[in-house]
Amino acid sequence: MEARSSGAGVSVWRTLWARNAAAAKANLLPGLILQAVGSLVELLYYYFEPARDFFMSVAQLKEQHGYVYSGIATVVFGGLIPYVVHLLTGQVPNGMVRAYALFSIFFWLWRGIEVDAFYRLQAELFGSEASASVVIKKVLVDQFIYCVLWASPVCAFFYSWRDYRFSWRSYRAANDRKSFLIEVMSFLVATWIVWIPATAIIYSLPSPLQIPLFNLALCFFVLLMSVLGNRNQHRKSP
Repeated sequence: MEARSSGAGVSVWRTLWARNAAAAKANLLPGLILQAVGSLVELLYYYFEPARDFFMSVAQLKEQHGYVYSGIATVVFGGLIPYVVHLLTGQVPNGMVRAYALFSIFFWLWRGIEVDAFYRLQAELFGSEASASVVIKKVLVDQFIYCVLWASPVCAFFYSWRDYRFSWRSYRAANDRKSFLIEVMSFLVATWIVWIPATAIIYSLPSPLQIPLFNLALCFFVLLMSVLGNRNQHRKSP
């Protein structure tokens, strides 16, 4: 019994290592590109007056509409634009066009409002200044508490459930705690590679510009994953 348990544990760790190594390799280039784009946005904001004026108009729009802006903008950048790309590239299964569209709308509407609330909470806890100590605290809480305990498990579950054509029975039949743990850990590795530097850039900007840059980074990341084929392959219900 002990030998069997030990063998199962080794198998889990080997699977985790293989999946995480693949995730790290697949996300390295997108992470570097995303960091470059985010850094360019930050440099333009601080050092290029015409771009700064544009960003301030976006910030004003965010200030005026609050959570409504966050929800709608995240639906557009995180949900609808990637959905259209997936549809045009044949990544939406037959018969699931409407279901995938509704999922993209409602999931990212909720996530946009949630992320905005989380950013506001971070500002209340640590302040809004872009000092190194404040940015580091926010990144650590974001990536190693919020993502580990909530954001990554939620995203891993809902996207996996979607890939099983929203069938709870099919999802349960094909997954157990071990497979879900492996899925979440792989998702976390991909998240950390891309989003640790991305959130450092996001938190270096004024609060009203954090959601707009988050949306830009989110859209760019999802589109890169689509191009590189890093999305999970769509599964069919048995």
